[in-house]
Amino acid sequence: MRLVFSLVFILGIGIAGFAVYMAMQHMDNLSRENAALKIRASKVVDMGDVIVAAKEVRYGVPLKREHVKVIKFPKTAVPKTAFTSMDDLFGDENTPPRAVLRTMEPDELVLATKVTRFGQDAGVASRLNSGMRAFTIQVDVTTGVSGFLNPGDRVDVYWTGAINDRGQQGSKLILENVELIAVDQISDSDARRPVVARTITVEVTPSVVAVLATGQSTGRLSLSLRGVEEETTFGPLEITQREILGIQEATEKVEEQKCFTYERRGGDRVAIEIPCSN
Repeated sequence: MRLVFSLVFILGIGIAGFAVYMAMQHMDNLSRENAALKIRASKVVDMGDVIVAAKEVRYGVPLKREHVKVIKFPKTAVPKTAFTSMDDLFGDENTPPRAVLRTMEPDELVLATKVTRFGQDAGVASRLNSGMRAFTIQVDVTTGVSGFLNPGDRVDVYWTGAINDRGQQGSKLILENVELIAVDQISDSDARRPVVARTITVEVTPSVVAVLATGQSTGRLSLSLRGVEEETTFGPLEITQREILGIQEATEKVEEQKCFTYERRGGDRVAIEIPCSN
């Protein structure tokens, strides 16, 4: 009897121990799953609405609702100039449409810099930043980089003319890294068509407008095309015709003024140098 009781007791302890072991394993699994869920939750990206192009939309086209769509986008990556609601982009049913300033590809973010204000067309005025002005420079095949200029390119501007009262010719770098907003009457930066321009229009400050206007009326303005990623500036740069030809200006010798007094010595008249009085 005692043997049976002992066996039952030992069996009970074994079952209880096994139950405790299984409970601990279950708790351990739950703890691991909970930690994994926390890690996954920390990696979840907060998403929000953003408006993108539903298809290709060309420059100058009035923007319509069928041109765009709403998608989910990480909120932390949304640009400040992006549109996040249809109402902000289109207004109400009586609001005049915006125009497209630059061709947009499918699924490209619609930004405020890529469309005009309500009711505004895609002309040059719509591309000017606050405080800036448009100024047109007359060019030809030599001064306009032989037809390689397109809206959106950046150029340096050189002035050539008489640099002193003696008519000595020279050239000066008067403006660096200025953006072209139109070539002739073309302001579409996506229209990459070779054309020998007669005029180019730049975006500059009012003070630079005065510089360019004076330069254009007193000499000739020439353009130098910059590389796409070129940001180097050189500052003041000037060269004269004499420097190109290696001619050195002759320096005039200024003779020192001399003053004299004269005395009679015997029968001779002798000149004696004295300090000159100013």
